[in-house]
Amino acid sequence: MRRAAFLLSAVVALLPAVAIAGPAARTGPVFTEYGRTFAVEPDMPIPADAEFKVAFDISAAATPGEVNRHVDSAARFINMQVAAGVPRERIHVALVVHGPAGADLLAPEAYAARSGGTTSANAPLVRALLDHGVRVILCGQSATAMGLARADLIPGVELALSAMTAHALLQQDGYTLNPF
Repeated sequence: MRRAAFLLSAVVALLPAVAIAGPAARTGPVFTEYGRTFAVEPDMPIPADAEFKVAFDISAAATPGEVNRHVDSAARFINMQVAAGVPRERIHVALVVHGPAGADLLAPEAYAARSGGTTSANAPLVRALLDHGVRVILCGQSATAMGLARADLIPGVELALSAMTAHALLQQDGYTLNPF
């Protein structure tokens, strides 16, 4: 009985080590600093002619000093699809940002001014997404309510009348809404 209890406690003690030794995440092939993914052999193949038009709805702001995981999901989505063989030119992604997450789209100087000098962890990620053709759209209603001026935004961020308007227009253009 004692031996069984000892073995059980030894196995339980090793469980964290087993969990840590899981599969390694990777970045790339498009974003090397963001969008970590895992290699997967799916049962649901991606058709050779697949084209993705996906909108991400983002309202939760990042914890100061951290990357917004919802914004990072766009990089993750692109990295996953390209790694699976989908040509980059057939992947179209838009972020529709509203509410408190609007602060994550501020240029570094504006972010620091509003956050007591804290460096924006999101500015480099947003810049990388914009540089790779991702549309980043800020709700004009949220921006106005939060006092975010267009001049304070990372260059390339678009301002929409509202998040609702942006989603409606993206849907008319064939974008689907990512539910995560």
